[in-house]
Amino acid sequence: MGGRFLKLQNNVRSKVELSPFFAKHYETILNIVSFGAYIPFTKNVIEKAPFEKGDSVLDLGSGSGHFACLIAQKANPRRYVGIDISKEMLKIAKERCKNLKNIEFVPGKIQENLPFDSEFDKVFISFVLHGFVQEERLKIIRNAYKSLKPGGKFIILDYAEKNVDKSPFPVKFLIRKAECPLAEEFMKRNLKEMIRREGFSKFEEIFFFKGYVRLEIATKGYYESSF
Repeated sequence: MGGRFLKLQNNVRSKVELSPFFAKHYETILNIVSFGAYIPFTKNVIEKAPFEKGDSVLDLGSGSGHFACLIAQKANPRRYVGIDISKEMLKIAKERCKNLKNIEFVPGKIQENLPFDSEFDKVFISFVLHGFVQEERLKIIRNAYKSLKPGGKFIILDYAEKNVDKSPFPVKFLIRKAECPLAEEFMKRNLKEMIRREGFSKFEEIFFFKGYVRLEIATKGYYESSF
C-alpha cells in the first residue's frame, strides 16, 4: 500500500516492497490518511479473525509486525513466523516484537516455494495479495495451502470485489492514484472462487468500510462449502 515501485511481468508496476521511509512510518501514515481509522480497524479485524490460544501462525508479508503484536495479544501463539521481502520492515518488526515469545521474522519471497508442509494452524495475509500479478497470487495461495495443517484456516484481509468506476471519488482516488496499479484488477476478480479452486472451502466473509475491504476466511480441505 504505497512506496517504491517494483517492475513486474507484463510491464505492470507494483508497490509490493515499500521504501525505507514509508516502511519506517507505515502505521503512522496509514492512520493519518485514514483520519485515525486504521489502528482501530486493525484491532477490530484481529478481534473478529479466528485466531485461538496456542495457534501456530504463518504471516505472509508480515510488514512492520503490527499485526503480529495484535495476534500475539489475542492468541499467545506457540509459534509465529512472519515472512517479508523488505529488510527495513523486518528490522522494524523484530524491534517491535522483541519482547514477545515464539515470534520470528525471516526474509523471503512469499510467491516462491516456502519450506513448510502442513505446519500451521493459521496462515494470515494482509493487503498483500492484491499487489501481485495473478500468476504469483496463485502461487501464494498454494503456498498457504501447503503450509497449513488439514483443517487449518487461511485468513485474507484485502480489498473486496467492487466496480471502481461506480465508486465514490475518494475510493477512485485511493485505488487509482495512491494504491498499487494491480489493486483495481484484483478487485475485479472472484477471490472466493480463486481460493476454492486451490482446495479451500467452508468460507466465511466479514466486510469493512462499506464493503470495500473483506476478511476472507477459508479452510484447508474438501468440506461442504457455502460457496
